[in-house]
Parts: sequence; structure tokens; C-alpha cells
Amino acid sequence: GAGAPALARAAAGSLLARPADALAAIAAALRLGAKSDAGRLRHGFYAVEALVLASWMRQEKLVHVHAHFGTNSATVAMLAARVNGATFSMTVHGPEEFDKPAQIALAEKIRRSAFAAAVSSFGASQLRRLVAPEYWDRIRIVPCGVEKAFYEGLTPPPPAAPRFVCVGRLCEQKGQLTLIDAAAEVKKRGTEFELRLVGDGDMRGDIEAAIDRHGLGDRVKLIGWKTQSEVRKEIEKARALVLPSYAEGLPVSIMEAMVLGRPVISTYVAGIPELVVHGENGWLAPAGDAIALADAMSAAIALPEGRIAEMGRAAKARALARHDIDVVASTLKQLFAEVIAGREAS
Repeated sequence: GAGAPALARAAAGSLLARPADALAAIAAALRLGAKSDAGRLRHGFYAVEALVLASWMRQEKLVHVHAHFGTNSATVAMLAARVNGATFSMTVHGPEEFDKPAQIALAEKIRRSAFAAAVSSFGASQLRRLVAPEYWDRIRIVPCGVEKAFYEGLTPPPPAAPRFVCVGRLCEQKGQLTLIDAAAEVKKRGTEFELRLVGDGDMRGDIEAAIDRHGLGDRVKLIGWKTQSEVRKEIEKARALVLPSYAEGLPVSIMEAMVLGRPVISTYVAGIPELVVHGENGWLAPAGDAIALADAMSAAIALPEGRIAEMGRAAKARALARHDIDVVASTLKQLFAEVIAGREAS
């Protein structure tokens, strides 16, 4: 079991099995905590988690651990690897990791990792900024994959109705306030449309106030979080997905819309232009530019059904070529195999 007594025994087991390495990992955790806004106390808990993870790894005879996100999960993985003399790797998604790399010791994590995977070329470039060129060869690009279950079965073509959907947390980085301003501009031009925002978050009140201020209550709806199947239905009912992001890694909601054959309206931010090609499978606007965003929405509304369906097919083809989950998993598996082979050779 994984109750408190079992976890305490596992942590104690690591201290007894490898006392010098365990104490070194605890000291490292406290050193990292001193530089972090999370503080030493929280890093003390990370150290305990690392001792538990190290114990589980010894029980299962595991010599490598991989963490998703370069934040606290990578801290625990790095410390556990230190306890056991194992190796670790991580996938860095962004944008949170890029906002405060020093506070999460991201450069140290890259240097100590067997490899650091970025989900886009943009992400890889941000990781290279943090470390000397001698470490660049361990920075790899491994995109996120889209689960086949999400898009299996028949998908209808984009509807004639001028309906848009935005899927994402209601927060500063997703730019929904700019989207409301853009919607107001589209309304001012006398164009009929409907916009549905899937998600919730800290900025809900601000967004509701903006909707009221612009008199958009009859056209813009906040519908909260939805299940994966409900998200699919919302995307399928839309002519295009709109995500006016200010900061990103590479949004999963964009991949999901594209594999469902929907063009995407988004911004020239982070990894987004690596997937969304302006005029081919969607539209891109400068972040924060409500007029350019409104122009893109107007273009999507005005496009003949045959052309928007063609853009949807191009979107699906590009997303599947880059984000097929079997291909992505195979890439990661190959990287793991290289790490294990390197350990055995040494």
C-alpha cells in the first residue's frame, strides 16, 4: 500500500540502503529550495518524495526515471536518481518553466539529465539559452501526442454556421480578454457569429465583465470545464478553434482541433506557428491584436464551405504527421533505449 506508514518505511529504506547518497540528495533539495519561491520546506517534502521514489525504483530494479514538466516533478526525479545512482530525463512543456528558469533550477536539471525533451523547436531553443553549448546535444524535440481515442470514428466537416470555440484555462496566458475584444469588433462589423469558451480559471470574472461591457451576452457563452468527449463535440460543432495565446508551449487544444479537421485561429507565439500555417490550415495574428484576430474570425466566417473543409483536411494531415501518439511514443522509447545502452556500455 501507499499509506503514510508505507511511505515512511520506503523513505527510511533509502536512507538505510544508501545513506551518503540520500543525505546528499536532501542537502541538494535544501540548496534548491533556498533559490526557489517554493522555499526550503516544500523542497524538504520533495526530498522525502525522492527517497520514496528511489525505494520503489530499487524494488522494481529501475535504473532510469522520466518526469513530465521541468518543475517539481523533475526536481523529485533528479533527486531520486541521485539517491540511487540512476539516470533521469524530463519533458519540458512551457511556458511556466520558461518564466522562472532560475527558480526551478532548470539549467541544473538539463545538465544533470540524460536528455531533456522539448515539445517544440521553440521550446528547445529556450532550453539551449540556459546551458553551455556542450550540453545542447542532450536537448531533444519530442512533441506531445494526441490520443487516438479522442479522434477515432467519423468527423463531420466544418459546419456552415459561424460558430467558434475556445478551449483552455481562463488565465492571462491564454489571452481570452483579447478574444472578447475581437468578438466585439466582429459584432461591430455587422457579422453574425457565436463563440463558446470551454474552461474555467482565475480570469472568469474579468472575462464575464468584458462580455457584459461589450453587450456580447447573446453571442459569447462561458460553459466551464467539459469532459473529453464533450470537448470533442464542442470542437466538431465549431467552424474553427480560436486560441489567442500570449504565452504557450504548444497547446494540446490546437492539436485536438486539428486532428478533428478544424482550422485554427491563433497567435505567433512559442511553438504555435510550427503547427498552424497561416492561410493553409488556419490563421495567425500578433498576440494582443484584437483587430487582426477579428479579421481572422471574419475570414473564417466568409470562407466558402469547400475551402474551409479543405483547410480542415490540411489541419488534420499536419497534426497527425507531427503528433501521432504511436510515433511520439516510439521516439521517446528510442531515447530511453539509448540511455540504457549508454549505462550498460559504461
